[in-house]
Amino acid sequence: MPPLALRTLQVTRITGASRALADDELVVEEPLEIRVDGETLAVTMRTPGNDRELALGFLFAEGVIASIDDVSAIAHCGRTGDEGRGNTLEVTPSPGARLRLPEAAMHRGTLTTSACGVCGRRSIDDLLARCGPVKSVGEPSPGVLRAALDALRETQRLFARTGGCHGAALVTFEGEHVATFEDVGRHNAVDKLVGSRLLERALPLDRHVLAVSGRTSFEIVQKAAVAGIPVVAGISAASSLAVEVARRAGITLVGFARGDSCVVYAGAERLRLEER
Repeated sequence: MPPLALRTLQVTRITGASRALADDELVVEEPLEIRVDGETLAVTMRTPGNDRELALGFLFAEGVIASIDDVSAIAHCGRTGDEGRGNTLEVTPSPGARLRLPEAAMHRGTLTTSACGVCGRRSIDDLLARCGPVKSVGEPSPGVLRAALDALRETQRLFARTGGCHGAALVTFEGEHVATFEDVGRHNAVDKLVGSRLLERALPLDRHVLAVSGRTSFEIVQKAAVAGIPVVAGISAASSLAVEVARRAGITLVGFARGDSCVVYAGAERLRLEER
């Protein structure tokens, strides 16, 4: 199991009228530059670790690659020991692969995405034209939402130590935990998760539930749609655009999922209720 991206710093703790110095563990946040064939495509702030998965998931979500077969190599740039070596990742296309580089990125040098606060797709129509409606194989078991949220909570090692990062967990319709990834960015955690499935050649994820910490916004549902994930459950609320995308893409979108209660924003017909 890889080491956690932690940094220990001295802080001042105040309780009532008293104060004391203490050591505190913080989650690491650093930039990652993603290069494709030598050209910088994007820079994202992330928690170091699983950078390959992050880059692959990001490129897949943005439509740059269609599968892992489009990539021949992916590795950090620079010499071992160089400062910042771990913060630049070079993606080498496979021979003959035609990557779908957005025209805007080719002119600007970097790709603007929804995670930066600007929608990377001109419209939801473009997204649906690329990935189509999300299909579901089988039916979620009654307790699958609880299983997904339990898995997310129980496997967030970094959050348990720092309380300062987001998580994304993948669980099958039968409640089997597949993987959990963490990052300071909610969208990065999902990219790491999808990227790991790309490496395993396990897409589409048409019999899985994606559980995410915090709110569920457009970029989370967008990434789920591209990966073929039919059910997305968030700890908190969903945004209006996330709901619109989910309804048009055929995704079951759940918010405030805690215990045996939740709010279903889209696709309620896919969920089976538990028998009393």
